[in-house]
Amino acid sequence: MNEKLNQYLNGVFSPYEGLRTVEELKDELRRDLQEKLNDLKKQGYDDETAYAKTIDSIGDIEETIRDVADEARSLERKVLTKFSATNLPGSDFRNVTVHGGNFNYSALKEADFSGSDLTGSTFRASDLNGAIFDGANLTDANFTMVSLQNGSFINSILIRANFDSSNLCGIKLDGANLTEAKLTKVGLKGAKFQNCVLHGTDFTYSDLSEVCFDGFVLNGTVFNKTYLVGTSFRGATLRNVSFYNIGRKSLRKASFDGASMDKLTYALLKSGGEANLTNVTII
Repeated sequence: MNEKLNQYLNGVFSPYEGLRTVEELKDELRRDLQEKLNDLKKQGYDDETAYAKTIDSIGDIEETIRDVADEARSLERKVLTKFSATNLPGSDFRNVTVHGGNFNYSALKEADFSGSDLTGSTFRASDLNGAIFDGANLTDANFTMVSLQNGSFINSILIRANFDSSNLCGIKLDGANLTEAKLTKVGLKGAKFQNCVLHGTDFTYSDLSEVCFDGFVLNGTVFNKTYLVGTSFRGATLRNVSFYNIGRKSLRKASFDGASMDKLTYALLKSGGEANLTNVTII
């Protein structure tokens, strides 16, 4: 009869395995039901009748379990998404799912978030130097005022991500999707962008010196007030790309050799008076 009671409880609680609070409820209920069953048998009831009365005595237990499980899951979500002001350098966060996570003001130098889903998470003012986000989903993530020097975002999804006022020197963004991302007022000297998607990406006020955009297709990308000394756009295709208020030195030192661009983009660069556009094709 004890085995039958255990089978009943296992069946009722099986959808909620792994939730600590629910497991505690299950253990407590097992003890109470076992005591109830023993009392009924002492009163002279046969095994089957005692078992039936024991089960009837607990009422709608499934509704209670659901309520406890929902509360437990809610608590776990809060715990899993709040890492603000933590000291976790070199931590292994590979393949985790944390939507809307709070990693603000944290020490996460060389932490590994490879393959993780961090949609909507925020890392404001954190130390992420050397951190790895390869293959991660960082849609709508917030990296404002972070230090991400030599970090890696190879093949990551960074749609609408915000890196405003951050240090991204030497960062690896090869193969990343930066559609409509904001990399404004950031240091990007020596950053790697090979095979990136940069549609609508905003680089306003950023240092892009020595960055290579050779062969890129740039559509709606914003380079207003950027520093472009040594920046290369060789063979790139530029449509509706904005170059407002670029310094003369930047225009003179940037290379557009073999690039193709629409008339508006060409006119913006031409108006600066310093860009070498002799080998540019207007499309």
